[in-house]
Amino acid sequence: MTVIGYDKLETFWKKHARAKAPLLRWYRLAIVANWRSLSDVRRVFASADQVCDCTVFNIHGNHYRLISKIYFARQIVDIFFVLTHPEYDKGKWKNDCC
Repeated sequence: MTVIGYDKLETFWKKHARAKAPLLRWYRLAIVANWRSLSDVRRVFASADQVCDCTVFNIHGNHYRLISKIYFARQIVDIFFVLTHPEYDKGKWKNDCC
């Protein structure tokens, strides 16, 4: 997969240092993936969920959430947001997904 938005990962882990290793792990797994469906994603990230047009990943034991759109046919993951769990719970991110 081609991952768009690596800069959002870096920006986030500069504020939340504990997120760096788990986000890098997610990134390394995503760039070598060949996902064709949500089922494929869940083979690697069992807790990934589809919320409207977005795929939500739990990062670091559910401390953080990565919100993306996955374009399976084009093999692209576009990162929209990386959020703390409280930021995620506010739901503002849904405006870009639903």
